[in-house]
Amino acid sequence: MIELKQDALLFSFPEMHQKARLGIEFQRTLRIPDDDRDYPLPPGLGRFPLRHVDDFGREVPELWLQHGGVMLPMYQSEALWLNFESSRGGYPFAIKIAAGKTNAITGESWKEKLDRRPQDYVVAPEQPWLDGYCVERGVIRQFVAMPLGSGYSAEEQITGEAEHGGLQILVYPMKAEAFERYFRRRERALGDACRYASESVQGAALDMGLAPGGRMRQEIYDDPYKPADWDLEHGSRCFVHIANSLVWRGITGQPPPTVPATAREYTDAGLPWFEYYGDDAEVVGGSKVLAQLKSVLKLGEARKDTPLPENDSVEPGKIIALRKGLAKNQVREGCF
Repeated sequence: MIELKQDALLFSFPEMHQKARLGIEFQRTLRIPDDDRDYPLPPGLGRFPLRHVDDFGREVPELWLQHGGVMLPMYQSEALWLNFESSRGGYPFAIKIAAGKTNAITGESWKEKLDRRPQDYVVAPEQPWLDGYCVERGVIRQFVAMPLGSGYSAEEQITGEAEHGGLQILVYPMKAEAFERYFRRRERALGDACRYASESVQGAALDMGLAPGGRMRQEIYDDPYKPADWDLEHGSRCFVHIANSLVWRGITGQPPPTVPATAREYTDAGLPWFEYYGDDAEVVGGSKVLAQLKSVLKLGEARKDTPLPENDSVEPGKIIALRKGLAKNQVREGCF
């Protein structure tokens, strides 16, 4: 079952286990500079608003209605990240994420089964968040919104087509008997995580895709469980459509979030960035396919275009270390 609660998706599998609940938030965040430097994790300043696509049938594209799901607004060149919050007790989930139909971990085309070699999914709560495309071991390129059809998205660079845009998320719960075997004597809690947002520009195309932006230090953790531990018969999938913020009011009658601050403004204000340490967990290697993608800046330069205003390099001064098993006082939260 998938519910929309307080601008977050709640995946629950009550037939599996009373603790089998996973929340996924879509957090606004700084767009880090696209300058080939590796940045720490930027902070978050709250969730994007989410709305049911079916509630706005006359205002959205027919393909959105066919897929169903939810939608959120993003400005052109704005960034986002996904926060995974398992229920108290740390019930594990395998989560597949695709931007358009391109797997964000491997760069391969969408498929529903779980692959281990290479691993094409993340595991929560071991993976507390995902900020972008996995391009190297320990490095991602940030999710950055660009108009679908502009050629910048990973989907368009890999397939040559601007067909889907947005995100697809598929969640598989751990089997109840496996959970009881692993966690019978252990209660774990995953704390909140949040961050903040980035840039806006011209253009009022409705549908947005996610392009690879700046480089960020973030590890994708290896699945520590056995393939047979996952219940592949009871997965839940949701489409997350991305509407240009400039047309959000016309669709919903509600204003989009305000244009976010830049990385320069945020850093100059002395606000914190973050590093996450997952103990000695094994880490997934980067995708050779995704590593070959051109970032928004590089592709723009090749086209003699300027897709990223306010792209100044910054020197994060205050960096807060976060560790596995986040406590309530360990949040990736910024304010501006």
